[in-house]
Amino acid sequence: MGKPRVKPALSPEALEIVAQRFRALGDPTRLALLQALFARERTVQDLCGVAGSSQANTSKHLALLLACGLVARRRVGVHVYYRIADASLEQLCRLVCGSLAERHASVRASLAGLAS
Repeated sequence: MGKPRVKPALSPEALEIVAQRFRALGDPTRLALLQALFARERTVQDLCGVAGSSQANTSKHLALLLACGLVARRRVGVHVYYRIADASLEQLCRLVCGSLAERHASVRASLAGLAS
C-alpha cells in the first residue's frame, strides 16, 4: 500500500472562511431556511413562512448565508429567489443529522436498558 495522502494545511485566512461558514450554520433559523432550499428554489416570501419570521429577519439571515457563499439569489421582477449555492452543503447536513440520529438511538437504547 502507498502512503496516505496528507492534505496541505489551510492558511489562517482559509480557516477564517471555514469558521464563518460554520458560524452561519450554527443558527436554527438559518438551518430551517437551508433545509427548505434543499427541496427547491424559493422566494423570500416563501421562506418567511418556513422560518416563521418577518421578511426583514428572514432577509437578514439570507444575506448572511449569501455572504458566506452558501446560497445564491436571482431577481425576477419584484421577487428574489434563493437557492443552495454549495452542492456539498446537503451532504454535510446529512452527515451531521445522520450522526445525531445514531447518537440519539444509542442514548435511547442505553436508557431503555437502565429502565429494565
